Amino acid sequence: MTVRSPFSIPAFRYFWFGRFASTIAQNGMVVVIGWQAYDIARRTMDPHAAALQLGLIGLAQFLPLMLLTLVTGLVADRMDRRWIARITALLEMACAGALALMAWNDSTTLHALFAVAALLGVARAFAAPALQALSPNLVPRELLPKAIAMSSTAWQIGAIGGPPLGGYLYAIGHFEPYLVSTILFGITFTMLMLIGPIPRTAIDGKRHPWAQMIEGLSYLRRNRLVLGAISLDLFAVLLGGATAMLPIYARDILHVGSEGLGHLRAAPALGATVTALWFSRHPLKTNVGFKLLVAVGVFGVGTILFGICYLTPYPMTVALVCLGLLGAADMISVFVRQTLIQLYTPDEMRGRVGAVSTLFISGSNELGEAESGFLAAAIGPVAAVVGGGIGTIIVAILWAKLFPEILRARTFDPPKSFEDIPGQEKSA
Repeated sequence: MTVRSPFSIPAFRYFWFGRFASTIAQNGMVVVIGWQAYDIARRTMDPHAAALQLGLIGLAQFLPLMLLTLVTGLVADRMDRRWIARITALLEMACAGALALMAWNDSTTLHALFAVAALLGVARAFAAPALQALSPNLVPRELLPKAIAMSSTAWQIGAIGGPPLGGYLYAIGHFEPYLVSTILFGITFTMLMLIGPIPRTAIDGKRHPWAQMIEGLSYLRRNRLVLGAISLDLFAVLLGGATAMLPIYARDILHVGSEGLGHLRAAPALGATVTALWFSRHPLKTNVGFKLLVAVGVFGVGTILFGICYLTPYPMTVALVCLGLLGAADMISVFVRQTLIQLYTPDEMRGRVGAVSTLFISGSNELGEAESGFLAAAIGPVAAVVGGGIGTIIVAILWAKLFPEILRARTFDPPKSFEDIPGQEKSA
């Protein structure tokens, strides 16, 4: 019997619902931690110093990823990926529970928020490559593009629900959003426990672990198609990190409060979800590399327009539309990049390549938030957002010239051999 939908496979369904629950919890906590950190800082610091705290929160989440990348990739290739994801879900649940307890006792401090942000960075450092490598093991290879689109849809729907949920719950009280996140991480752990044993390709256990860790980097260096796609996302979103400025826009520029912040955080995810739902029924088939570059350029345009939305007669409406546009563009980039990584990477290497990809993606998010916070403290939030959007467009143009392999990527047809990949340099 031919399987036509990844959702007809029980293991993929458990994976999907687990990721959905964790995404709601993660995105809700991101909004609340950012808002709470900025709120606490504004009571005792000037606006520039408070903006700097947003940058430091992003940096606290990024540093564990940067330091642990090689280790987490090898762990994902050598150990049971299901148990890695389960343990990290428990760690995230503990983090949310700790913040809930501090909120209940009214003892939350900036130092506590930084510590939890760092622990969440550790959890994500191990979880992301394990989950990325686990997903292709759950479905037949021919269903992988649809599975990636559906998995991205779970993430994006959760990203839509998480921010407003966190914002509304935070408006009720500081305890409630963290309690709900704790419960959702518990659901994630339960769903992951339901996934049974999965056959996978083993790596050579006799080789030195350091050599195995470096092998993932060597593969990326040789495969310029995958390297170009991953690094494009890194530099584009690193420069165009408008989401880091949302607490400042919500509080000091648009004056819409924590509830409005939830809407602003949800807008990019709404645009991305509509795009992901479309791709789950109509996956990209032609000129995928060119469309990737165009999407990054559109992301930059959306960022610029959002930066100057306050100049329009209806600033909040314009802000939501612009954020939805850049979210849709980002989804195209995510879909193309993730599909290329999964289809053009051998299973025994997916953990290590996925770890490097996670570092690049998190570098474009957490490190981008840090860069935006520091830049906003120096030149102001509006100039930081607009300048970042311009930089993103420049990156898209440069990458078209630096990595012509991206433009030569016409379809997602899997290679007959991993030595036949566009841009793949032959190993000695």
